[in-house]
Amino acid sequence: MKNNTTELAQEIFSRFGTVKRARKCFLYTAKGVRLTDLYQEGGRAILGWGGSVFTVLKNVLERGISGSYFTDFSSPNGREKSQLSRAFSALFGDERTAFTFSSKSLALEAAVSLSAQSTSVYRPWNPQDVDWQRVDCIVCAPTLPWTDTLYILAVKNTVLEQASYLHHQFSGETFLPSPLCAAVTRSVYDLRKALQEREEKHWFIYDQVITRYWERKGPYLFPKIPEERYADFIRHCLNAHLVISPDYHQPSIVPFGADKGVFSALKNNPFDV
Repeated sequence: MKNNTTELAQEIFSRFGTVKRARKCFLYTAKGVRLTDLYQEGGRAILGWGGSVFTVLKNVLERGISGSYFTDFSSPNGREKSQLSRAFSALFGDERTAFTFSSKSLALEAAVSLSAQSTSVYRPWNPQDVDWQRVDCIVCAPTLPWTDTLYILAVKNTVLEQASYLHHQFSGETFLPSPLCAAVTRSVYDLRKALQEREEKHWFIYDQVITRYWERKGPYLFPKIPEERYADFIRHCLNAHLVISPDYHQPSIVPFGADKGVFSALKNNPFDV
């Protein structure tokens, strides 16, 4: 079994049928089985499935403003501070401009062109202590499911001014239609709120089971299983109604808000490590 999302989706389908509904950290399948999602789209669904972002998306779609023109939700960088830039400024606690790219490599390329010595990739609840206000260029994936081809570069305005890049168009920069831009913006504010609410006490309650198989750093789970056996472990977890990261090098994530009982099947039928 290859460790990728396509193979994982096929494994889920072959056992449980299609996913009919997704809420919080749970996937509800055609065969009536509820799966607990520890993969969470590599972190893009770390705030859960559903919620206010989709309400915002729906509301903006209903206005019909989904074209390539500028709106209240998507304005040209440098001409007027966009709502997305305001959101990332609030998240990181300083004045920043947000640029959007279709890949992580393109976002990093633009970041390094501005500040090779002060570019970092952001992960919420980072296990390392990072003062993000001191980082010039921050690359991150939005905490919004199904946006796997979207990355944000949040640059300090002082850096842009020094480099005369405030009105610059980066190679590979993309334009977000208003409904998507509005949803991403809402996801940033939702993340900011969650950062103030979620903490260690919400994650260690699962340690009795998960530390046998993962090393936990904050909400992130790094496998202790040998890499050559990880594919078998993925299938074993699926049989226990747990969906874990299909990529050995991409951590799984603690299912925030789930009852500890979701790990009962794994506890009662342990994987041989």
